Amino acid sequence: MNTSESPQAVARTTVIFTCILAALAGLMFGLDIGVISGATQFIQKDFNIDDHTVEWIVSAMMLGAAIGALGAAWMSSALGRKKSLIAGAVLFVLGSLLCAFAWSPITLILARIVLGLAIGIATFTAPLYLAEVAPEKIRGSMISLYQLMITTGILVAFLSDLAFSAAGAWRWMLGIIAIPGVLFLFGVFFLPDSPRWLMMRGRKPDAIKVLKRLRGDDGIVDHEIADIEEQLKQPQLGWHLFQQNKNFRRSVGLGVLLQLMQQFTGMNVVMYYAPKIFQTMGYDTHAQLWFTAIVGLTNVLATFIAIGFVDRLGRKPMLYAGFVVMALGLGVVGAMMHMGINGKGEQYFTVGMLLLFIVGFAMSAGPLIWTLCSEVQPLKGRDFGIGASTFTNWVGNYIVGLTFLSLLNGIGNANTFWLYAALNVIFIGLTFWLVPETKGVTLEQIETRLMAGKPLRAIGR
Repeated sequence: MNTSESPQAVARTTVIFTCILAALAGLMFGLDIGVISGATQFIQKDFNIDDHTVEWIVSAMMLGAAIGALGAAWMSSALGRKKSLIAGAVLFVLGSLLCAFAWSPITLILARIVLGLAIGIATFTAPLYLAEVAPEKIRGSMISLYQLMITTGILVAFLSDLAFSAAGAWRWMLGIIAIPGVLFLFGVFFLPDSPRWLMMRGRKPDAIKVLKRLRGDDGIVDHEIADIEEQLKQPQLGWHLFQQNKNFRRSVGLGVLLQLMQQFTGMNVVMYYAPKIFQTMGYDTHAQLWFTAIVGLTNVLATFIAIGFVDRLGRKPMLYAGFVVMALGLGVVGAMMHMGINGKGEQYFTVGMLLLFIVGFAMSAGPLIWTLCSEVQPLKGRDFGIGASTFTNWVGNYIVGLTFLSLLNGIGNANTFWLYAALNVIFIGLTFWLVPETKGVTLEQIETRLMAGKPLRAIGR
């Protein structure tokens, strides 16, 4: 073995392990999305509630997550990324247990708000942490791991729902996810603090120590420390930087737009209400949950497309392909619902087009929006910028969760899917005009070009 290469090989293993462990925060998010999808019909029957109350139970988590994302911006700056992930894990376990023991719809809504606080903290902190510890050559793949964990969590929850569905045991569905929450809480204690956060707190020796573990090359460490120090010379922070610097306002605006694009693709409609969608196609309860599990599996497998190609092909080509596929899939689903789904062949074809939509999202907007939002914000305003975009993610998520059943009842099944298909067509144009290509570009280079006033689409390559 060449000893000069050994430290770098060890460091690469260390950074991948660190990123995988941090990305497990996405597992909590995915578990909650998946579990509520399968539980709603049993909750509705048990509590004897209408569709609007179901929408509130589903969307309460997103409301809590929006609040949690706002608090996470301060928490991650003041306490650090690691401690923020610990706080999120604790709240997740508590929220899961409260959901399991909820004695009324109001109690369940409040419990899901607690869960949302946990998810909001995790969705803010995990991509930020991953962007700050991963080398630029594998940064896209490592941040995409976060989305992979979300999809894995969804699949696991769908399978768990299927297992408990025979007995209608929705309390077990909601409560059992506390177990992986406890395991994640234990694992977070082994994570190092973010070297960039350590530098921001004036703890340079600690930052160097962490980077040596993650890079394995003193020259690379010295260069990265110098880059961070150069960026830290800017005296402005957060809200003050947003007020004073128009270029920072541009990057915040881009992050907000990207998250709105992700939410209004229609993906979370499918995730939260998959059994309801399959019901509109004519399937019974058992078949609804089986097809929902297939949705989860497709979501997981297609995420590997993003992980495998995001750092080869780039962010924008993947987004173009994803939005085209999503628009096509939802457009055809809407057309089939408009014409009427009568036979088995038409049912299977419609399911296939819905799965095509899932593939489009999982290979593009799912992981890559989180990647881009972590990459485009300057260091001194990164907490604020990602906080704003993550807050927007949950506001959009909340709107989607709160309105889908009302849209189905109001404008009809076909028009609802056509609406989301049309939005995906619009997102193709927005990607062309505004989204930068950040493949292989360091965070410091992106910031330099942004602050120099270059067009947003030109701050990357």
